[in-house]
Amino acid sequence: MTNSKIYLTVPYAQKDAVKALGARWDAANKKWFVSADKDLALFKQWQPQAGALDLPASTTGKPKARASSATTKASVKNTVLGVMTQAADKNFMAYNGDQAPWE
Repeated sequence: MTNSKIYLTVPYAQKDAVKALGARWDAANKKWFVSADKDLALFKQWQPQAGALDLPASTTGKPKARASSATTKASVKNTVLGVMTQAADKNFMAYNGDQAPWE
């Protein structure tokens, strides 16, 4: 008999309640689950809605690398859209990164 997992959508505040009912934490997928042989009626409020796709974290299309923290959402969006901003000051000289600006 295969012991399949049924993943649950559990808010952090309710983790102790599902644990007390017999749910287990899947650390690799970072989701709570119950085995198929448990009484699923106990976990009804945490089961995904019918037709909703609720995949474990390891199977979603999330990128592995994150952008640097200095990159803002707006600048990422502008880069993707090809938007370039111009300086309002006519004497502004952009720093190109080849050498320190004070040299």
